[in-house]
Parts: sequence; structure tokens; C-alpha cells
Amino acid sequence: MSLYRKLAGSMLLGLATAGIAHAQSPTPAAAPASDPAVSDPAGTDPYLWLEDVLGEKSLAWVKQHNAVSVKELEGQPGFPALQARLKTILNSKERIPYVSKNGEYYYNFWRDAQHVRGIWRRTTLAQFQTPEPAWETVIDLDQLAASEHENWVWAGASCLYPKGERCLISLSRGGGDANVVREYDVAKRAFVEGGFSLPEAKGSASWIDQDTLFVSTDFGPGSMTSSGYPRIIKQWQRGTPLAQAQTLYEAKPEDLSAGAYKDFTPGHEHQFIERQIDFYSGEMFLRDGASLKKVPKPDDATAFTVRDQLLITLRSAWTVNGKTYPQGALLATDFNAFMQGKQDLEVLYAPTATSSLDNVAATKSAILITELDKVKNRITELRHVNGKWQRRAVDAPKLGTLAVSALDHVDSDQYFLTVTDFLNPTTLYLGTAQNDKRTKIKSLPAYFDASPYKVEQFEATSKDGTKVPYFLIMNKQTKFDGSNPTVLYGYGGFEVSLKPNYSGIIGEAWLNKGGVYALANIRGGGEFGPRWHQAALKENRQHAYDDFISVAQDLITRKVSSPRHLGIMGGSNGGLLTGAVLVQRPDLFNAVVSQVPLLDMRRYNKLLAGASWMGEYGNPDVPEQWAYISKYSPYQNVSKDKKYPRTLFTTSTRDDRVHPGHARKMVAKMEAQGHDVLYWENTEGGHAGAANNDQQALMWALTYTFLLEQLR
Repeated sequence: MSLYRKLAGSMLLGLATAGIAHAQSPTPAAAPASDPAVSDPAGTDPYLWLEDVLGEKSLAWVKQHNAVSVKELEGQPGFPALQARLKTILNSKERIPYVSKNGEYYYNFWRDAQHVRGIWRRTTLAQFQTPEPAWETVIDLDQLAASEHENWVWAGASCLYPKGERCLISLSRGGGDANVVREYDVAKRAFVEGGFSLPEAKGSASWIDQDTLFVSTDFGPGSMTSSGYPRIIKQWQRGTPLAQAQTLYEAKPEDLSAGAYKDFTPGHEHQFIERQIDFYSGEMFLRDGASLKKVPKPDDATAFTVRDQLLITLRSAWTVNGKTYPQGALLATDFNAFMQGKQDLEVLYAPTATSSLDNVAATKSAILITELDKVKNRITELRHVNGKWQRRAVDAPKLGTLAVSALDHVDSDQYFLTVTDFLNPTTLYLGTAQNDKRTKIKSLPAYFDASPYKVEQFEATSKDGTKVPYFLIMNKQTKFDGSNPTVLYGYGGFEVSLKPNYSGIIGEAWLNKGGVYALANIRGGGEFGPRWHQAALKENRQHAYDDFISVAQDLITRKVSSPRHLGIMGGSNGGLLTGAVLVQRPDLFNAVVSQVPLLDMRRYNKLLAGASWMGEYGNPDVPEQWAYISKYSPYQNVSKDKKYPRTLFTTSTRDDRVHPGHARKMVAKMEAQGHDVLYWENTEGGHAGAANNDQQALMWALTYTFLLEQLR
């Protein structure tokens, strides 16, 4: 699977532990001591020096600001108890240990109080279904880090099909996206001496066979895109130097990335190379010997094989042989026939005004489609029998969020079904295609007493008349008198859908403290398919901010809260959202939390992975595009002449996706203008903001203590 697909697939990383969706984006290797991007010939930015990530002056500034924030927030009466409780939740041994299948075993990565960095462990399916599975530790990251004197953070494993005896282990220093890759022998519990090994870089490696890899990494000058991702795909043979690997494909320097993977399905083995042009368009090539044959799909559509079928998801309407297939549809066609020029397409899913395709999972004989209808999931099962598609509705809970994950699309019809909502602890079931019988495997404990609370869904009307749904979680006795401390969370970008999710942190740190929690499904997200996302792209970005403002106004109009008691929070692109709304409508709020944010949209494309997001925001170096970006860019629009609500900015020194300079510079500028801001920067943690559970507990304790202090 390509690097881009890994990133897209992990969009909800990091802050998701707290039940808060948090999007990702790509970037170059570990943060440099002196960032070459720090250049301002015109001398227009007095705070540019704060972009020097590890510079002595910058880190002294960070240390000073951290001390101020920690002293105030840790000094609040309830802070120690809250931090301790959040640490207990995050380290709970009763968490669901989600697993993935490699060979005959089911693997899980686990952190708790005894395993701060974590252990990679495995068990059997039979054991996994017991209350106390017997786990075998495969890699102890704490021991590994200590023995190698490295600050290792787990970044994933890719094991060779079908037995899974050899794995490519990815390790990050401090939690950034850049990682090293090392071959591991599971049976020997050891890294393979003289085996495959890649130095630290942003990139990926995937198996072709036991002695051959696809490799995309930093091969030296000219091998990376302007976004900081590999653009060259090579085939690397065991026993040969990486420098002698065979070049298979080169993307353009201005592309986002290139990647490659193999479909190991017996009888349908195929090798694919992908050119990711930007975040939302790319080309796909079938490797046939020494030649590459382009898969004739639309550039902005995604495609993947399931046995003899090619499945295509459309971001735009597609007209083929006089028939138009709608935006957001899922199509199927015989892969070999399609590659030979035939275009017999069948619609497996078509969206409606209120519904969209949420996920597709394949078992041995079926495809399970998860649909999102008014931000609620339902599942349909499809089977391809004698050349025809048969479908049936799967009996599953009607409210909340449903997530389907196949155990093994080659050998098994079993799948895991995760069921979650705001108030009921997340539960994991084991199901089988072709029937609705499911076995309950695991469930979270009730981290808080949910009986006093209720969930309601409302709609706000945006500036242009668009109806914007949002969820409200509150006490059943909540009076709509404008006095309720309320946090409004949003994201609104990169097709990320915010769905109901059980969070012990939100329950313990906010609901139990008398707070109301609101989750906004604004444009830019994927809640209503590609049209909902594309409605806030580039020149239409303001729609996302208008939607968020409309939800805030609706909360005030309904007297759920009032400007005195209303706060907003968001991370990454959501940090940009809260930053933009902060400068546009400061009158609506009394607290703002902006986490690992983009804020300086004049320079975002020059900082780390910023260039990869120009498909979302536009290019600020093009005058016509800067004309609309400049209207909302928080760093350029913050003013000494306005009164802003108190704001907490948080970021990470080791974030090699969104540059910490965004938050640093915004704080420095606001302070110089006389505004009241707090700042906290974790020295580890990457884009997730924290590298382990203890750091997460501190981060969330600081965040919710700030919100309680401001909004009660």
C-alpha cells in the first residue's frame, strides 16, 4: 500500500483517543536543528526565527512559555486528580486490544503503565475471544529503546503474506512521521542480521516476496517531492545494496508522492504502482513484467482490486459510454476485462442527499459496505455470484458508529464489527458474512456514569442557507438558559467525517464537570460524501468557517450556552479552523483551544509537508489564490485592535507534519499585540501531540483544565 494511502487511512490518529477526530498530513524527516525554510529576505515577519525548530533561542522561548502555562494550569485545585484519572483511563488494561491478522496469529500493539513505550504482542483467535487472552510478547519497545539508547516510538509493522514470519518494523524517533524500517524474524524474536533495513526517512517499504521489496524512500538529492515524500519506486533484492535497487517508476517533483504494493490474493496476484498527484488525484499502474499499464480510472477516483473485481469510488461524476455515474458512487467491474478496454460498470452504491459511502471491507466471499446516513451508519453485504451482485441489509445497531474490519479477505468470511456512540462503551463483535449472528468479544468498561446524559442531533443554518448538523451531549437536566459551559469541536477538511464515539476522557474531564459537548459536522468533512468536502475546498474554504460559526450561533440562540460560557476546540486542520474563527468572530467565545495547528497560511506550503495540502487550501504563491487564502489566514488577520477570547495553543517539537512554528509565531504575535494567550509545546509526540499515554494524560488535563477555568 502506498505512503499516501497509509496517511489517508490513518487520518484519525492521535487525538482520536479522546474521542476527537484529528487529521493528518504528510512531511519530511525529523525536525532539523536549523530549518532551511527560515528565510525572509523582505524582513516582513519579525517572528520567523521561531520556525527554527531546535534552535537555542526558539527552545528557550518554548521553555519559558511552557513554564507559565504549566504553573497556572497545574496549580488549579482539580488538576492533579484529573490528570491521575485520565492516566488511569489511558492506561486501563480493560481497553479493547484491537488486532490484525498475520499468518495464524492476531497482533496488537499495547501501551499501559508497565509498558510506557509499548509492546507488540500476539495471540490466537480462540484466545482473543476469552476474557483474559494469553499474549506472547514479540517486541518490547521499552527494552529495545533502552538497549539501543534510542527514543523509539512504534510506527507499525508490515508482515509477509501468507505466514507472517518476516515483518518490516517501522520505528520513529520521538513520534514523528519519519521512521526507520528494519526486517524482523518473528520466530527468532530478533531483527534479521544483514536483512532489509532503511535509514530514517519519510517513505515506505512493502513485500513482493521473501527476498524482494518495493521501496520508496529518500534516495538522495532529487528523489523527494516538493511535499517531502518519495517520488521514486524501486525494487530491492535481498543481499544487494539499496543503492543498486532497480528503479521502476519516477513521479514528478511537484507530485505529492509515489508508492507501490502487491495484492497477494491467490489467483489474483497483482502489483500496483501509484502516482499521487495531489491529495485528491492520482494515477494507478498495473505492473506486468517490465511494463506498467495505466488503470483507466478518473484521476480523482480511487480504485482497488477484490479478487477478480476492480472497485472504483468516484469523487466526481463520470460519464462512460453515454451513461453518467454519480459523484460518490462505488462501481465494480471485471478487472482483466477493464484493463483490456471493456467498460461494463455496475453501481454497488449510489449516495443520496443525506447519505454517503463511509467504508468498504472485503471478506473471502463478500463485500461489506458501510454507509453514513445523517451521520449514522448502516451496513450492506454484497456477494458476486455467477456474474451477478446479490445484496442484503445487515442487521446491526441503528444508532451510533459502525466499523467493519475483515479478519482475512483471502481465507475467511469473518469480520470484526466495532459499535460505538457517545454514551455507550465501545463494543467489539465477531461476525460472519451471510448471516447476522455475532459474538461479543470485548467491550470498554464504563469510564463514567452515562445515565445522567443524553445525546441530541440538531441543525444550524449556515450563511448561505446550508443545513449543518451537529451532535449535542449533555445532562438530561440541562436547562437551556445560556449558562452551560460548552465546548464545540470541529474539523472540516480532508474528507474526514466526525462520528459518534465513546470517550472516557470527554466523559470524565468535561461531562462530569458539568460541561456540554458539541460536535459539528461542517463542510470540508466527508459526512455527506465528496460534495460536502468539495464545498469547502480552496476558494470555498470560508464555507467551513461559516458552518462552524453557524453552529456556535445556534447554540447561543437555543440558549444551550452563551459567549461567556462557549469555547471551541480543534486540532491540525481543526486548529486552523479554530484559529480562523477566533479572528473572525471573537465575540462568540470565551475560550479557544488550537492544537497542532496550521496558522500562517502565507508560508504553510514552505513548511514541512505543507506543499502536499495545496489541493485542499490552494497555493499562496499564486496571487489569485492568495487573494482568498489571505482573507482567513489567522496569522495574517489577527489584530491588536480586537479583543479576543483567551486562547490555548498546543503543539509538539517533534511534529514533522505541521510545523510547530505556526503555533509559536501566532502566540508571539498575539502577545506583542497585548492579547492573553497560553502556550504548551510537548518536546515529543509528533503530530499526535504526545508520544505515550502519560504525555497524553498531561496534554488533556492541561486542555480541559483551561476550558473549565475559562467557561464555568
